[in-house]
Amino acid sequence: MTNEFTIRPARVEDAATLLELILALATYEKLAHEVVATKADLARTLFGERPGAEVLLAQKEGEGHLSPKALGYALFFPTYSTFLARPGLWLEDLFVLPEHRGQGLGQALLGGVAARASETPGGRLEWSVLDWNTPAIRFYERLGARPLPEWTTFRITGAKLSDLARRAGPAGAQP
Repeated sequence: MTNEFTIRPARVEDAATLLELILALATYEKLAHEVVATKADLARTLFGERPGAEVLLAQKEGEGHLSPKALGYALFFPTYSTFLARPGLWLEDLFVLPEHRGQGLGQALLGGVAARASETPGGRLEWSVLDWNTPAIRFYERLGARPLPEWTTFRITGAKLSDLARRAGPAGAQP
């Protein structure tokens, strides 16, 4: 916490705010057309019976009758390294509204996630960055992070994911 902003774990009542921030991130990344999440989806999957991730929220305290204003967020979840036989964390999103960048919010959010990662026996935090996002790449490098150029991220979704699951048979067993 500083005099200007607070970093705190998100709560279920923050679902609408998180959705606004996710839409702002998607717009920045030119991917707004891919967002299908709803406030109800976020409430269920982040704060329900089996939360899929954790979120830290950066806020500026309100003045007078105003409620705190959300400035950014970090969303992360557990990973596991078989080579190390240890858990770690994956940072899915780190986003600060453009008008609030350069004030230490990104570093504070990432620092909060790093603190959680350092609590795990593996002490490992990983994430991906869009190739064109030079400001983010420079920011991460200034903090000591290094890209892993020998790795390529793959993704399978939709019908192709369903087809693969069907071909694998029950519980992934080969026919």
